[in-house]
Amino acid sequence: MSCRLQDKVAIITGATSGIGEATARIFAAHGAQLVIAGRSKERGEALVESLTEQYGARFMFHAVDVGREAEMAGMVDACLTKFGRLDCLFNNAGAGERSSVESVTEEEFDRVMRLLVGSVTFGMKHAARVMKSSGGGSIINNASIAAHRINQGGYLYSGAKAAVSHLTRLAGVELGPHNIRVNAISPGAIATPIFWGGSSRAETLSDDENAGKMAKLQGNLAKATPTPRSGLPEDIAYTALFLASDEGSYINCQDIIVDGGRTAMFNERS
Repeated sequence: MSCRLQDKVAIITGATSGIGEATARIFAAHGAQLVIAGRSKERGEALVESLTEQYGARFMFHAVDVGREAEMAGMVDACLTKFGRLDCLFNNAGAGERSSVESVTEEEFDRVMRLLVGSVTFGMKHAARVMKSSGGGSIINNASIAAHRINQGGYLYSGAKAAVSHLTRLAGVELGPHNIRVNAISPGAIATPIFWGGSSRAETLSDDENAGKMAKLQGNLAKATPTPRSGLPEDIAYTALFLASDEGSYINCQDIIVDGGRTAMFNERS
């Protein structure tokens, strides 16, 4: 297998489960040195141990609250201390919510916008200051099909992901002259435990219970797209791999929808 990220250094937020974990494993297999960033020290260190056993000592875990600028800056600085450079940042961390126009609260607004928009804003800010001095890099933001169609997520979630999509374009224009490419990926319905409460909830269930829920979920999602299977975390991870690699060096300011064709099935009233 070719190592498409050989000698490159990447940070992945939300890397201890779901799309983030799948991306970490694929980046590692392609030669990257990685900062695995997330909230769960236990899961993060377990993933570092697993990858180190397979590929050698080129990984570290960094605990971070992505909604806090100081912690995002500290994450980037920790990467520099460990590896000396930063070539790719995947702003992946996030969570769903189900607000509506009339139900939204001030507390919920602050929490969702800080998590989904603030993390991307400050991740890009601090990655850019490092990438400028080293000749460039790739920033990838996790958006969503909820940014493009209604009824694909909660009110605040959808608005926040639309902001991520547009901030991606704005940042790509500003940073492009410094050889920093900024792109987004908009996943469709990807089969992860987030559908039944996230990784924390999954840890309370047995392997058989989780496997049963995943099989049922994948069956349902397979019926929701023209492509006759559910989306998997690896589908997003391989898209991120392409954008992070030199093969994606002329792609900038794009929001790539990876949804098996789901958005093509909906009009604006769906």
